[in-house]
Amino acid sequence: MEHEIRIRAFRSVDDYDTCLKFILGHQKVLENHGIYNVSSSAVEWMYNPSVFVIVVESLDRSKLYGGARVHAADGKNMLPIEVATGEMDSRIHNYVKHYAKKGTCEFCGLWNSIEVAGLGIGSYFPTRAGIAILEQLGLNSLFSLCSPVTVRFSQWIGSRPFTKIGINGTFYYPKLDLLATAIFLEDAFTLSLAPAREREKIFSLRKNLNCIIEEKSPFKNINVKVHYQLEIDGLIENEFYLTESPERSET
Repeated sequence: MEHEIRIRAFRSVDDYDTCLKFILGHQKVLENHGIYNVSSSAVEWMYNPSVFVIVVESLDRSKLYGGARVHAADGKNMLPIEVATGEMDSRIHNYVKHYAKKGTCEFCGLWNSIEVAGLGIGSYFPTRAGIAILEQLGLNSLFSLCSPVTVRFSQWIGSRPFTKIGINGTFYYPKLDLLATAIFLEDAFTLSLAPAREREKIFSLRKNLNCIIEEKSPFKNINVKVHYQLEIDGLIENEFYLTESPERSET
């Protein structure tokens, strides 16, 4: 593992090569855990301009250590959480439609390679970066479907279990012996429920989307120099503020 990395954000359709690396890395991690059918691991998202990708990579871009995705609700494509849970609880569709009026999204596809497992570099850091980019995207709220391990990351950014669906927010997914928790961040701009230290870090990244910071692993006594490249080109103001709901696709 290098002690100098880049965390980069981009619109999926702007970098197909990195999207393919992301897909292969994510699939490998899931298969290592015996999981072969997860809505967030589908490949169609790389052709969807409403998807934004965060990757943790080497400076020369030859290695991908992990990443995550932000799927903006665009009124045409279901969010992965809708695909995953809609048949178990159809209420999720109405909640997404409601919050999409002011811009909502899903944070999903979080994974990290074995090489950085346990460091937070491939999981916690891109989670923070994913929240940091929401302001420039105009996305005021965020859904996610978390494993028991990643629920704690959502709490660090101010999310809480979305108890209005499932069994108090939980589903047996993607297998009957695995439990997933739906979480929701209602104020992605202000982060009122996030711990003050974490809120300050995210606000600092929003002011300096492209910067270099010496970061400490939250789990190990390791420092890493992170080159943040979070500014996304070609954004349209209020692109994802939906007042109407066009015919939607299930892909």
